[in-house]
Amino acid sequence: MPRGGARAVSGPPPDPNSLRQVKAAERGGWKTLPAEGRTGELPEWPLTEATDREWALWEDLWSKPQAVVWEEMGQELEVALFARTLAEAERPDARVDVKKMVRGYLDSLGLSVTGMLRNRWKIAPAAGVETETEEAAPAARRPSARDRLKVVPSGEGA
Repeated sequence: MPRGGARAVSGPPPDPNSLRQVKAAERGGWKTLPAEGRTGELPEWPLTEATDREWALWEDLWSKPQAVVWEEMGQELEVALFARTLAEAERPDARVDVKKMVRGYLDSLGLSVTGMLRNRWKIAPAAGVETETEEAAPAARRPSARDRLKVVPSGEGA
């Protein structure tokens, strides 16, 4: 077991609303994925013949917003391995290590909240959905220490 030092996924995931991480966001940037998901033809299944369940998962996965990035990065093999592993993990007699592999795939492919944050991906608001704007609702101001002080006229006091 390695000791000390930072790990690839150690610490909290990036926060798109953090003021501290503005510089990091400018360097690395956040990628906004389309809410409607990926459109177009399904990629060819890269593994040996798929079962019906694997094929259903394959079709569903390639319609997700994350699939836009997978296609850009040529991750067809990783997505197919995830579909195959997930189909195996769904069985009642599935081994624990297979279920752990599914969890790893969820994060690395950006299918979990943590995975989305680590990859610096966010999904665009769906069309027709109103979003809050900063101008529409100004943030409530917290009272400062000065606001909490009470003015005591002279002569009234101890």
